[in-house]
Amino acid sequence: MISTVEFGNIDTSQDAESLGKIMCQCFNFPFDQWPIYAERLGLDNFRVVRHAGQIIGGLGIYEMGQWFGEKCLPMAGISAVSISPEYRGQGVAKVLLHHTLKELQVKGIPISTLYPATQYLYRQVGYEQGGSRCGYSLPLDSIEFSDRRLPISRVQTITPEAFQPLYQQQAKITNGNLERNLALWQGIIQQFETEIYAYLVGEENQPQGYIIFSQKRERDNSYLQIWDWVALTPSALGRLWTFLADHRSQIQTAQWYAGAIEPRLLILPEQTATIRDCQQWFLRIIDIVKTLNGRGYPQKIEAELHLALADNLLAQNHGNFILKVSGGQGEVIRGGRGDFRLDVRSLAPLYTGLFTPAQLQIMGEIDTTSEALLIATQIFVSAHPWMPDFF
Repeated sequence: MISTVEFGNIDTSQDAESLGKIMCQCFNFPFDQWPIYAERLGLDNFRVVRHAGQIIGGLGIYEMGQWFGEKCLPMAGISAVSISPEYRGQGVAKVLLHHTLKELQVKGIPISTLYPATQYLYRQVGYEQGGSRCGYSLPLDSIEFSDRRLPISRVQTITPEAFQPLYQQQAKITNGNLERNLALWQGIIQQFETEIYAYLVGEENQPQGYIIFSQKRERDNSYLQIWDWVALTPSALGRLWTFLADHRSQIQTAQWYAGAIEPRLLILPEQTATIRDCQQWFLRIIDIVKTLNGRGYPQKIEAELHLALADNLLAQNHGNFILKVSGGQGEVIRGGRGDFRLDVRSLAPLYTGLFTPAQLQIMGEIDTTSEALLIATQIFVSAHPWMPDFF
């Protein structure tokens, strides 16, 4: 363990260059892509650790929101956690994350999400699996869908404003979807190595969906890479499947990201889609009171859950709490019997809806009474949490 590690911000252009070189080495990216990434995220949103005055690692912070129970909570997405190779294995990343989480708690941000390169590190600081992001591939000639009732029109000037209202309607009803910031939208609509195409579905004054994609080739396979798509009605979804199928004379497959359970596939005639890859994103509860108060709950549930929460990093979360749920709202106060005992890490997949209380109990993640288990099951019932975005 390095005894003297200082946590801080990027102060100079030289600092930015030093961090950029470390990040590009860690993630095997050419350095000429660093200025694009740094400009999108903003240098104020990077944190670094120094040893003897030298930057030896850092990370980026995406401040945005995340939807749970049809309510959006402020969220800090952690990205590009990087430690220079000669300083790895000495606890530097853990120090970097400790300081970052404490800063976020002071700022009042209740939750944090990230994609882990290794589960072990992030579990040490209270993160746990929260939901999925899976890459799908579908042969276009298997769609066998023809629905052209709605018009579809190309978007000539591609800006976030053209899609944000439609995206937000989908995100609101989807646990885990993000309230995207500008940096994430720029990552979708600005692909520097390929042409971007975008189309709106429905009447111009009342669109019902959209699709943003590129046409790409990989060896002998031509495919559509869907960067983002939304269908708010059955007609919009049918029109989008038809639109994709209409590319089949020149394009073999479509690829996109969704959850481990993909409802858009339900209306297709056969199960021809395959999952190319699947990741679990992690969530960390930073402020237990704000997190539980900020989530939406089932409207007709009237219940109290007496929690005993352990958090060895953020003392504010440690202790007994009572979650009172009424009319779809949550209210948290300190105290109570502590019937439902768990670590802050284990609360994450319960909160998001990834696992049920019974599943977590079987895995040894919670210790509780049968009555408290039933209450928790009623309170945290939800659909599978997922997000299409990567950061």
